[in-house]
Amino acid sequence: MEKNIGLTNKPLIIITFLVGMCSIIYELLISTTSSYLLGDSIRQFSIIIGIYLASMGLGAYFSRFMEKDLLMKFILVELLLGLIGAFSVPLCYYYFAYSDASGYQLFVLFLVFLIGTLTGFEVPILTRIMEDKFDLKDNISNILTYDYLGALVATLIFPFFLVPMVGLYKSSLIFGLINISIGLTTIYLYKDYLQEKKSFNRLLTIFTFIMIAVIGYMILVADAYIDKWNNAIYKYPVVYSENSPYQNISVTEQPDEFRLYLNGAIQFSSRDEYRYHEALTHIPLQQSPKVENVLLLGGGEGLAAREILKYPELKQLTIIDIDPAVTRISNKLDFIYELNEGALKDDKVNIIHEDAFKFLKNDTTHYDAIIVDLPDPSNEVIARLYCTAFYGYARRRLSKDGVLCTQATSPELSKNAFWCIDATLREAGFSYTYPYHVNVPSFGNWGFIMAKNNPKFSSTLRTDLEYKFLEDEMYNHIFYFTKDIKVDNVEVNRLDKPVILEYYLDHWQSLQGQKR
Repeated sequence: MEKNIGLTNKPLIIITFLVGMCSIIYELLISTTSSYLLGDSIRQFSIIIGIYLASMGLGAYFSRFMEKDLLMKFILVELLLGLIGAFSVPLCYYYFAYSDASGYQLFVLFLVFLIGTLTGFEVPILTRIMEDKFDLKDNISNILTYDYLGALVATLIFPFFLVPMVGLYKSSLIFGLINISIGLTTIYLYKDYLQEKKSFNRLLTIFTFIMIAVIGYMILVADAYIDKWNNAIYKYPVVYSENSPYQNISVTEQPDEFRLYLNGAIQFSSRDEYRYHEALTHIPLQQSPKVENVLLLGGGEGLAAREILKYPELKQLTIIDIDPAVTRISNKLDFIYELNEGALKDDKVNIIHEDAFKFLKNDTTHYDAIIVDLPDPSNEVIARLYCTAFYGYARRRLSKDGVLCTQATSPELSKNAFWCIDATLREAGFSYTYPYHVNVPSFGNWGFIMAKNNPKFSSTLRTDLEYKFLEDEMYNHIFYFTKDIKVDNVEVNRLDKPVILEYYLDHWQSLQGQKR
């Protein structure tokens, strides 16, 4: 084994902290990016963490064959890790735009394998570099303590700072830059111990500065690249994009239409959203004896609220939307504000930014109607908002003759998911469910399910309200489903077994790569 010649340990302790932070950040960045793009965050995080840990073990195993020039090998590992880590998210973005879901998944796992293997080299090499400063017990303890501390810091800054303030794309470049800077700093601090490779060190330093310059330039032009990427993913130009702590929010626009997307899934088109929101709100609200106190779960863009506020007897509308960014841009962006007619600023509206599941569990108010306008169940966090427990909490918050209505995906494209929601509502204790569907050109044939415990049913619309789309004649066909759409053998969606996620993702993944 190569004899160590007394390296200063304090800089190496700091380096250990930083490399521990960087390696976890890469894992979180890639997992989150894949969850945004493919949905199903449980599967993405599980597979990526598994491959990452296994490849770390592989790297640690092969580190035993490194006998000489350990400091130089550590520098090379950091430079290579920084290079791959920096371009990990940009490469994921690029590959997703021009590949199908299965090809993208394999590419992601290959990236994770490379990063994990290189990360596996770090701790064993650092431990051996510092072996002349401490005995084995203290040496391993010091290295692992600071490595794990770096990992802790990474997990704290990732959700609270990097995702909402910096974004995934820039974060990967910045932390790649940190990894490369670690390599460069190590060359400078320990140049006296690298004298034998002076010419190689000079070339390596020049190459490192070139990499830093390239990554620095990419950080500067990141916004332009993201705009270009968005335009490759979406059918129309992206005029607004933001990564909140909960989701990616994008708005596209063309001369006569704009669309809002959450994590790549369309939420509405200004051209035909009134069809969706009238069907979601007026049909159930007019089954309730009174419409004085209404709860809206989701709907932070204010369009369902616009329809609910048409009821003159309404006293209070409570909106529960977990993401303040959605309500903020719906008041900030003029075209959304005009479309929702300033509904979110109405005196009758009370907006609470909270998880809908948690809110229902703790709430004690009774409502005349509950309207559920939540995103499709593309990940386990949202899938639990379609489970028996969630609907059970909602049922207990309804007044005696109250009604619940939820959007329920497409009964044509996601038929298993649609009928799973119907079965889950009945399992949660609702005596009567009324599945119905309307044509929303931007979505296609879209489904809703109304649920209540009172069999009384009105098949006429109130005449004191204005509608752009609904009319009495529609009651003759919107509740009818042809036999090729009906599905009987679906499981109930439960909190501990979110089957709806698999039902929905069968459809979701088939859409990957299509222009939006």
